[in-house]
Amino acid sequence: MKYQTLEQLQQHKTQLLETARLGSGMQIAAWKNQHDLVSVCSNHHTLSLYVKGGYESYRKTPHGWRNGGAPDRFCLMPQGLESTWDIRGDLSFVHLYYTDQHLRSLATKIWDREPAQIQLQEQSFVADTKISSLYRHFLLGCDWQEPSNHLQLSSTANLLLNHLLQHYSNVQWQLPRVTGGLAPYLLKHLKQWIEQHLDQAITLADLAAQTQLSEYHFAHMFKQSMRISPHQYVLQQRLHKAHMLILSSTNDLTDIALQCGFSSASHFSTRFKQYYGYRPSQLRQGRG
Repeated sequence: MKYQTLEQLQQHKTQLLETARLGSGMQIAAWKNQHDLVSVCSNHHTLSLYVKGGYESYRKTPHGWRNGGAPDRFCLMPQGLESTWDIRGDLSFVHLYYTDQHLRSLATKIWDREPAQIQLQEQSFVADTKISSLYRHFLLGCDWQEPSNHLQLSSTANLLLNHLLQHYSNVQWQLPRVTGGLAPYLLKHLKQWIEQHLDQAITLADLAAQTQLSEYHFAHMFKQSMRISPHQYVLQQRLHKAHMLILSSTNDLTDIALQCGFSSASHFSTRFKQYYGYRPSQLRQGRG
């Protein structure tokens, strides 16, 4: 899918810094802009978070221009809503794009019933610590192009959409309580599937599909079973496999990184040291 906001913003002064597809009809993009007049109207929903600046960002309303932008403030632009912005200073921001179809599918899978309609409530310059912390800790703090990070990115995007459904839409249902973990045979199958796909980018939707559960139910049931989140478990398995290969093979460290789902030796080395306390090269030298 082509997201219209991506195309429309690039017709202005807005500079696209980075973007990544997250699967299931979602995409994230990092932008910066200054001294610009921007109008957008899109075929998708957009959740925007100010990262830096934004104090002189004004949005046109029926009652005139309104500002209130600042780091960690968010804006929510529902599908089909036209919005006009006067950027009088510098700012950087991150967008999460998602389709109405994906939002409806997410709601149906979580509550096992389909809402008559979902209406997101337009928001401007709002402070929400849940949204800002998810963005800051899990989206902005990692390399979007690194395949081993895709599970963390897609998991975070789903958490953000769950939060929007609960707090900024007309859906009034309480999130279901998920008790109990995955059945032993499902957990065994899932572990085998993960082991066979560690060299690939894995998303939350990929894992949930192996259990025929929604992303929401899968993530909660997996954590009940394993006591850690899916993205933490998969990262551990990547690092365990790498550790074993360093000790049992003469493969180049870059090749081992690729076999374990890391796109670069440097990212692999950083993650490895964070987990084990020493670098892959030190482990190899110690073996020798």
